[in-house]
Amino acid sequence: MLPAVIAPSILSADFARLGEEVRAVIDAGADWIHFDVMDNHYVPNLTIGPMICKAIRPVTPAPIDVHLMVKPVDAMIEAFADAGADWISFHPEASEHVDRSLDLIRRRGCKAGLVLNPATPVDCLEWVMDRLDLVLLMSVNPGFGGQAFIPSALRKAERVRRLIEASGREIRLEIDGGVKTDNIAAVAAAGVDTFVAGSAIYGAPDYRAVIDAMRAEIAKARDGLPR
Repeated sequence: MLPAVIAPSILSADFARLGEEVRAVIDAGADWIHFDVMDNHYVPNLTIGPMICKAIRPVTPAPIDVHLMVKPVDAMIEAFADAGADWISFHPEASEHVDRSLDLIRRRGCKAGLVLNPATPVDCLEWVMDRLDLVLLMSVNPGFGGQAFIPSALRKAERVRRLIEASGREIRLEIDGGVKTDNIAAVAAAGVDTFVAGSAIYGAPDYRAVIDAMRAEIAKARDGLPR
């Protein structure tokens, strides 16, 4: 399995100090910055756009992982690629041509991901595995931070992990929504290697303590997995 990645979501950061908040979580041991983009159309909330991504790009060398919850999606793919994103993922429901949107991400020099909502079936993955660098599973319904983890996401993660292994490709499996220290071991045991956490990290007084505790739980879970 690929090395574990912890990606704090800046949706839960203090936006009055966003540059400091980005530096702080990376200094505390996080790997990526997760960037939630909502358009008040595909999802019922409005968050941040490419100008914010461009503004934080010089702040950190860490990869910026952009999750587009927007429709239509292709113009935003190009805008965020220009703004300095490293990973860009989108929902299949938001694209008229999923394979074309994935190809667009890769042509713009970014890693490409597809995002599945809790009730979205995994079947669409079968036809685009050769274009994927990442699969992101939502363990809450997208739109707002701080929601509770949906347990059925674990079964879905196990199924997607089997698809990834069968493909023989190096594809990351990411999960987003309600991930905390007390459930991250179960998430890791289901085959996830990339963990988005928002309020669990940014809502804590000590970012490093939370990230260290998460890594310890992931390590314990991985010790129990077959090799």
